[in-house]
Amino acid sequence: MRSPLVAVATDTIAFDGTDWFATQRQYVAAVFRTAGLTPLLVPNLGEALDHASILDVVDGLLLTGSKSNVFPELYGATADEATGPYDRARDATTFPLLQMAIGRGIPLLAICRGMQELNVARGGTLQTEIQETAGRLDHRAPSLSERSARFAPRHEILPRPASQFANLVGTDPVEVNSLHRQAIETAGNGIVIEATAADGIAEAVSVHGALGFALGVQWHPEFASETDPVSTKLFAAFGDAVRLHARRRTAIWAN
Repeated sequence: MRSPLVAVATDTIAFDGTDWFATQRQYVAAVFRTAGLTPLLVPNLGEALDHASILDVVDGLLLTGSKSNVFPELYGATADEATGPYDRARDATTFPLLQMAIGRGIPLLAICRGMQELNVARGGTLQTEIQETAGRLDHRAPSLSERSARFAPRHEILPRPASQFANLVGTDPVEVNSLHRQAIETAGNGIVIEATAADGIAEAVSVHGALGFALGVQWHPEFASETDPVSTKLFAAFGDAVRLHARRRTAIWAN
C-alpha cells in the first residue's frame, strides 16, 4: 500500500518581491516521521483552487499554525493592525478544505491557527489579545532567541474525562508550550472543548458528529513530535486514522 497523502496548509509569505506558499519544516517532519505519512503542501489559491480535487487524492488534512491570524471580519469583529498580521488567501483556502474534509470523513488535525480556523469556519468566534484580559495567562511566545526555549513547555492543560483527547493521552494534566495571542471565545457548531488551561482557555477541541478523526489543539505538538509522549501520541493517532481512511477508500475502489 502506498504511503497515504496528507494535505498540509501553507502560509502566504512575501519574499523577494513575490508571494511564496510555504510552511515550517517541523510540520512536514511530524507528518512524515511521526505519523508515517506523505505531506502534500497546498497553495493558497483561495476560490480558484479545486478543493474537491485536492481531497479526492489525499487521506488527511493538517491545518498548521502560523504567524498570521484569522481575518476578524470572518467572525464578526473589526480588523486592525494590532491584531494582525492576516493571511486572507489562506483563510479562503483552508475554510472550504476543512469543511469538505469533515463532511467526507477525512481525518483532520488542526494546530494553533488551524484550531482557530476550524472554530471560525464552524461559526464560532475568537478572543484577541487574550493576555490583556484580567484573569488570563500570558499565552504568547516568550521573547527568547533560542527556538527550543520558545517552544518549551509553559503551562498545564487538563483533558476532560471521557473526551477523545483524554482517550489518547489520559486524564492527568499535560504540560504544553504556548505561542498564541488569540483563543476560542464562543465555540462553533459542533465544536467540543476537550481540554483547557488553568485560566479556562480552550486548548483542545473535537468536532461532534464528524465522520472521522477531527481534533484541534492550541499548542504546537509538531515541535517535539518524536520526543514528547503526548505529541507523539497525537501524531501517531492522526497517522493511524489517515491509514484507516486510505484502506477504506481503497476497498471501495476495489469493489
